[in-house]
Amino acid sequence: MDKREAREQRWYVGIDVSARELTVAWGEGGEEEMKLECYANTAAGHQRLLRHLRGLRAPVEVCLEASGNYTLDIALALAKAGGAIQVSVANPRRVRRFAESLGQRSKTDPVDARALCQYVARMPFVAWQPPSAAALGLRAITRTIAALTRMNTQQKNRQHALSASQALPALLLRELEHQIGYTEKRMVALRRAAVRLLSSDAQLLRRWQYLQTIPGVGESSALTMLGELAVLPETLDERQWVAHSGLDPKHHVSGSSIERKTRISKTGNRYLRALLYMPALVAVQHDPALGGFYHRLVARGKSKLQALVAVMRKLLHAAWGMFHHDQPYDGAKLCPQI
Repeated sequence: MDKREAREQRWYVGIDVSARELTVAWGEGGEEEMKLECYANTAAGHQRLLRHLRGLRAPVEVCLEASGNYTLDIALALAKAGGAIQVSVANPRRVRRFAESLGQRSKTDPVDARALCQYVARMPFVAWQPPSAAALGLRAITRTIAALTRMNTQQKNRQHALSASQALPALLLRELEHQIGYTEKRMVALRRAAVRLLSSDAQLLRRWQYLQTIPGVGESSALTMLGELAVLPETLDERQWVAHSGLDPKHHVSGSSIERKTRISKTGNRYLRALLYMPALVAVQHDPALGGFYHRLVARGKSKLQALVAVMRKLLHAAWGMFHHDQPYDGAKLCPQI
């Protein structure tokens, strides 16, 4: 191998993450030369993998799927390693569509690792920027609160059904009341913990306060919204925020005979997409700027749901503007009268 070939050598690594194991495929871009190895998904296993990657003695591009807490520790370890190791965290749906385009019908850990290896070799590389510890902690707390809220709603629905029947034991109703009371106490405690966490980070605290200046966004909604937005890289623009949430429009037009109704892609953060609905609904009623924007869209022939989704996108634009220009909400700038 001459000096030019050595200088251009690059390794591509795909890691399929499960609860207990990391399935790692690596090679120089071709499927026929790919190798496969497994590591424990533990701190010791992560260090073994890092030693192996450093031993390749060439630039290394690593790709993982975004799969929640199981991916987080190894992604952080790879990002902190720095040097010749670069890490990318890919959208699982995109990786799956890529694998299908290669004709892969099976879904196993080795198959997924090889698909990730080919994905990082062939697709444009986007380096993952690890969020701050405070941002990660805030997102974990707010998602736990959201899970407890869903659980509490289910329990209240069961409570209503039990209270309508005289034939079922009263013991069950009392048990549900205890569970609901305990869950509500835990949610209150977690919200206080989230606010304490914000108090330790001046930028996050200021952004939480800015979000509350939007009509329709209260303390709890602002907390949950910030939990999802704080982990996004600072380099993303407002359109990329919309795409990240899955609120970007998906068009389907082919020739002159096929033109389906435009829908949102839903290829993104379902938590962020869901939590924007109620603030948008309230903002339409109480904010003249967003309310006027909504009614203008309806007057142009948009359905009420389409107009509301557009308001949800506007809320993301507003949050991006407040974060990047360090100022509170201004409806006149967000929805200028034309």
